[in-house]
Amino acid sequence: MNEVQNERPQAFPLKQVSAESGKRIGVVGVPLDFGAEVAGVGLGPAAMRVAGLNHRLAQLGYEVRDLGDLRIVRPTEMAAPNERLRYLKEITQTCEDLAIEVRAVLAQNELPLVIGGDHAIAMGTISGVASFYRERNESIGLIWFDAHADMNTHETTPSGNIHGMPLAAMLGYGASELTQIAGFAPKLDPRFCVHVGARDVDQGERELIRRTGIRFITMREIDERGMSSCMDEAIEIARQAAAGFHVTFDVDALDPADAPGSGTVVRGGFTYREAHLAMEKIAEAGGMISLEIVEINTTLDVNNKTAALGVELVLSALGKTIL
Repeated sequence: MNEVQNERPQAFPLKQVSAESGKRIGVVGVPLDFGAEVAGVGLGPAAMRVAGLNHRLAQLGYEVRDLGDLRIVRPTEMAAPNERLRYLKEITQTCEDLAIEVRAVLAQNELPLVIGGDHAIAMGTISGVASFYRERNESIGLIWFDAHADMNTHETTPSGNIHGMPLAAMLGYGASELTQIAGFAPKLDPRFCVHVGARDVDQGERELIRRTGIRFITMREIDERGMSSCMDEAIEIARQAAAGFHVTFDVDALDPADAPGSGTVVRGGFTYREAHLAMEKIAEAGGMISLEIVEINTTLDVNNKTAALGVELVLSALGKTIL
């Protein structure tokens, strides 16, 4: 038996009279919190709305349609301690539903903005975007910001937590229930994918990274080359895909001093300005077709600091500039 929670509120538009053609956003909240170990990320979408997400997007000149939160089927029993794919059924169903929602947003000529929730939701978002453009015979690229590789499978995972597996699954590796979301695999070509900000990678992930050839720009490289140069390369790779590229941002990519509200913090992440520079360069370059921000844990946050920063980064990715 499963318990259905999170009834979706009626969607509401926030219309800005000055919105330009093409400046339309569909916001989807996904309060999934059992792909991770630490509870609290389920309230991430609400925290970003409290931090003024929709209003500030409208001020930036966008027409915003907030679709509310996706309905989540929650497990009624705890996963076994040695489970290799914790809450697989519920997470798979959530991602299948999210893929449908994202496709519908794209069909309305809106840019999908997905707010989470843990990083397992990326499988739903990417599956929806890839499915939409697959019908048009167009590939999608990817820029994935994260302290962790998220390249584990059920064979390599040290925890069984599925939020550590989504990038591998979207490249076609891992449990078929995850790789086959939306009915096909793989969703991504590693030639058009870049991971930015890794500083905590498991051994099994290292092997898969080498096997796929996906470009990883680690914090060491960012330290040496600078964020600007690294982002120029990342954007160039991702823009080679025919349709454009998806951006997913895990707040644990940020240094915990700036973003304490994450359940998987690792010291030595992006500074406040490095993160904004990365988003600003994405906006300046063009080509982003969807955006996602995840892993804001309200139980660990301080005065909604991380959620507020998440909103700021979304605005930078969508064109907000200093002048």
